Amino acid sequence: ALESIDFKNALEQFQNLVEKMIIQKTKENSGLYTKDNDEIDYEKFYKTTRTLFGSAVKDQYIQAFFRKIISNPDERPEWLEIFGCFSRESVGMPSPSKESMVLLVSEKQQIAHSGDILHLTSKTIFFLMQCATHFLESRVIRSHRKSFFSCSFYFHQDTAWITGCDFLPNLKYIVAVTESTIILWDYKSKESEGNGFVIKPVKNCLLCVSTVTMADNMARDTILMGDDKGYVYLLTITSDDFIMKQSKAGKVSQFKVMDAESFDMPKRKLHDDWVGKVKYFPALKRFGSCSTDSINSFVLDDIKRLEDHLPVKEFSVPKGVNAFTYCGKAKVIVTGG
Repeated sequence: ALESIDFKNALEQFQNLVEKMIIQKTKENSGLYTKDNDEIDYEKFYKTTRTLFGSAVKDQYIQAFFRKIISNPDERPEWLEIFGCFSRESVGMPSPSKESMVLLVSEKQQIAHSGDILHLTSKTIFFLMQCATHFLESRVIRSHRKSFFSCSFYFHQDTAWITGCDFLPNLKYIVAVTESTIILWDYKSKESEGNGFVIKPVKNCLLCVSTVTMADNMARDTILMGDDKGYVYLLTITSDDFIMKQSKAGKVSQFKVMDAESFDMPKRKLHDDWVGKVKYFPALKRFGSCSTDSINSFVLDDIKRLEDHLPVKEFSVPKGVNAFTYCGKAKVIVTGG
């Protein structure tokens, strides 16, 4: 009975926390919110939820719950979701354990995978990463949890989610980012050991990654990354780094570790909210980055701006920008919010 009372009190406090977040985000979207000491960011939400429920909740459910509120405060999640329980329509579902929906070209297919939401494409791995290449027929699954799949490869890094991936055309590696690491996967390797490298630690939570495509054909690749604090990073990887910058810390799974501090990684704060997407456009010789930030919603400028403090070209959109793309034929950039 005492445990029941304690849980009821914890649940009431959690629901009050959610209500405050919804009010805060609604005011932010309407431009009426002024930041103060009572602001609820992810760190405060995480610590409060962990204090209320302890080990009964998992990190991925806390993060998913927070993102759901931030992305759409009008459609509040059920409190059960903080424990990984989802109130979905059960019509046509073979069993409760098969709750993850996978979009497989034109049909939906149920698979059992611990409640993760998976995104699958049966095109080539490079098509997924927007690199037009005609070989390596494969399948890649991006998981919002911790797994990286191909036909014959399973990457189990840690409890962090893989939040973005792309192809490095010169080094012939796959780059993926998690909350605190950068993963370089040698997809060509047939060995059980030494399939790639992990660069860590990264201080802020990385949310997206994109390759900067240049026609120098050298043994190096440059990537853009965005994090949850509004920063955009620029990182250049060379083939020599794989030899020179291995850490003494050993390995993570079959991946060798490289110290993030040994890399020159310029960064610049371009947004006041999470960076949703970064992309380099070779035709424009410019990069783009977007955020749900209503003031600095979309930035389009030279990558040199990440290494200096000159003004950047940007524009504002109410409630920010979630996605964008460029059409070279029409010479138009399209954004979606």
